[in-house]
Amino acid sequence: MREDELTIGAFARACRLSPKALRLYDELRLLRPRRVDPDTGYRYYAVDQLEQARLVAWLRRLGMPLARIREVCALPPAGAAREIRAYWAGVEADTAARRDLAGFLVGHLLTGPRKDHTMLELRYSARSDRGLVRPANQDTAYAGGRLLAVADGFGPAGARASASAVEALRFLDTDELPAGNVLNVLEDAVRGATEAVRDAADGGEEAGTTLTALLWTGSRLALVHIGDSRAYVLRDGALFRITEDHTMVQSLIDEGRLTPEEAVTHPQRSLLVKALSPGTPPDLRLQDAQPGDRYLVCSDGLTTAVPDARVRDLLASAGGPDDAVRALIEAANGAGGPDNVSCVVADVIDRAA
Repeated sequence: MREDELTIGAFARACRLSPKALRLYDELRLLRPRRVDPDTGYRYYAVDQLEQARLVAWLRRLGMPLARIREVCALPPAGAAREIRAYWAGVEADTAARRDLAGFLVGHLLTGPRKDHTMLELRYSARSDRGLVRPANQDTAYAGGRLLAVADGFGPAGARASASAVEALRFLDTDELPAGNVLNVLEDAVRGATEAVRDAADGGEEAGTTLTALLWTGSRLALVHIGDSRAYVLRDGALFRITEDHTMVQSLIDEGRLTPEEAVTHPQRSLLVKALSPGTPPDLRLQDAQPGDRYLVCSDGLTTAVPDARVRDLLASAGGPDDAVRALIEAANGAGGPDNVSCVVADVIDRAA
């Protein structure tokens, strides 16, 4: 070993990175060793690499994604400082959004369920667009006085699958809900939707779809969700997502193996781990509504093209639900329209106000 070299163990101790992390950064071409022994495969690092290694360690402690660290390390000091400052400003904005979400959840948990009454109603609009890249539209969007739904089909029979799933729920869009617990009613309806999707394939072409729907009871919304379409609520100017993506990258985020920032550019970010299918239970929950709430149900054609902050601004500034869905779809297409995009927007209105 040369005098100006350190073994991987000594280098790890000096820069406070683990040997495992150093091996990963070598594979990612973020921090390459000076040389690798051709016989043993052992890595040796130069002493003058310590400064860069310590910078990488500090940036990881900040939570910066590896792809962005690579960009920072390639910049001169002034440029790197600007990039770190910009990254931290984003972290602070995200922290503020999470603080608002925590407040929302505390309020939601401490507010007991309210009795249904007839003074609240929904005003709504739905729209679906092919986008600028896809050859056909496999999304289905629906909005009515009781039911709000978006399904995003995939596979050769994806359009039939999404349409069949939503059509199977439309019997719920009546003045009187079927008797029974509303979540049980919705769960039964989803089983019917699953059968409808299977029938849409008719034993031939593959058919699959996501499904996210809200069923209005008069003061609450019953949510059913499976896949990566999403539901949001805009309340008091803040936007909250009330669904969790059933995707591989979300699983990696939940396990702490991936940051939300890294998930945005992950090559398998659209890979579903759950879709509407027999034996796959959906998420079910009740959502208390307040006058002034604005709800959004959308396919991932919106959320992969338009950041949540921009979605919030568009929802907050649009006059009515129809204006909102038009603005959101225009924003997705303005960002390249890489996928079909469907949006349902509904306002909770107090008729006594």
